[in-house]
Amino acid sequence: MFDSLSDRLQSVLGELRSHGKLSSGDVDKAMREIRLALLEADVNFKVVRDFVAHVKQRALGAEVTESLTPGQQVVKIVNEELTTLMGASDSKLAFSGHPPTIILMAGLQGSGKTTACAKLARFLQKEGKRPVLIAADVYRPAAIEQLVTLAGRVDVPVYAPGADVDPVEIAVRGVEFAREKGDVAIIDTAGRLHIDDELMDELARIRGKVKPHNILLVVDAMTGQDAVNAAEQFKQRVDIDGVILTKLDGDARGGAALSVRAVTGKPIKFASNGEKIADFDYFHPDRMASRILGMGDVLSLIEKAEEAIDEKQAAEMEAKLRRAEFTFEDFLEQMKQVRKLGPLSNILGMLPGVAGMKQLKNVQVDDKALDRIEAMIFSMTPQERRHPDLIDGPRRQRIARGSGTQARDVNQLLKQFREMQKMLRQFSSGKMKGMRLPGL
Repeated sequence: MFDSLSDRLQSVLGELRSHGKLSSGDVDKAMREIRLALLEADVNFKVVRDFVAHVKQRALGAEVTESLTPGQQVVKIVNEELTTLMGASDSKLAFSGHPPTIILMAGLQGSGKTTACAKLARFLQKEGKRPVLIAADVYRPAAIEQLVTLAGRVDVPVYAPGADVDPVEIAVRGVEFAREKGDVAIIDTAGRLHIDDELMDELARIRGKVKPHNILLVVDAMTGQDAVNAAEQFKQRVDIDGVILTKLDGDARGGAALSVRAVTGKPIKFASNGEKIADFDYFHPDRMASRILGMGDVLSLIEKAEEAIDEKQAAEMEAKLRRAEFTFEDFLEQMKQVRKLGPLSNILGMLPGVAGMKQLKNVQVDDKALDRIEAMIFSMTPQERRHPDLIDGPRRQRIARGSGTQARDVNQLLKQFREMQKMLRQFSSGKMKGMRLPGL
């Protein structure tokens, strides 16, 4: 995400870091480049103007001019200002002391609102809540069916009386249903292709009847300034409490994320960064700023690892690695654990320094390669997985046919596996003690 903006900002700040001392001319040049980078990222021009002014004022202050590493200080300032721009701190939902907590979801058609309802329900499940989905979008074809299907996937109750019932009545009855079946009511309201009086009137009537504790606006991050403009109008007419950004993983520019809070004054509460139901989390402004500047996001990576990796299995795997008893069956198990973390490109983006490494800029991380490896291993017999030395020419041909690959692909997999086993034996025997990896 934000690849274009991230590349530009890292280039500008990298140039500043190369200077032993910064002149006002150096700062002015950098500010011009930062301004252009933000404008090209579709950030609101008023937001860009204020952001650059704040950074420049601080960059010419004593904390930079008197520093031994002025370039690093400017990077620190940009990081802090980006964090402030996106909200300074995480913003959580307001929960009622008398359940159910009512969450009204609003947004334009095509923003991913219905899917976001299901993602939010699953997220709240993980936090120990008992959410209920309410299908109040009676206008879009198949909206109710979509929500019912998604509710089944996340295993939560859904109230969906049908498209011939008034949406306000659905919302009221849905809240009563949620009072019996759970402790959080998530109401999926109708969207439109554009903002109109009918949409706003209906939202206002639902709000007046059910009195939601949270009104969340779902906006498509890829629409840039259009998303920000829509958020501003919703805020003026419905008084939203916060924003959910969808399709953040497909946004190479970042205009919506960097503008929406400054323009509306409302926080970004959640971000959806993938197509899977699990690709949904709180929006962390400080972590996002760090990723934009190529500093990684170690905290999010640790949280994902803690959620996805079984500690007992990890301990058993460590013992096997120490004994150099690693087999293809163990390799399969490790692949499953890694894939729970999400796409490999996202994982790399969370590692400090990796996003800024020039040699990795054009590397395409192919998650389908893991599918091919899995297919080849699944085409092996249990005996072959435990004893790869048994795999001769005819067996390789059979594995290739069974996995839809070529014999050379199987040969490459076996070669890489043997090299890994050899390295593990060297580690376990102590022969690699004190060995340093390049660059470390």
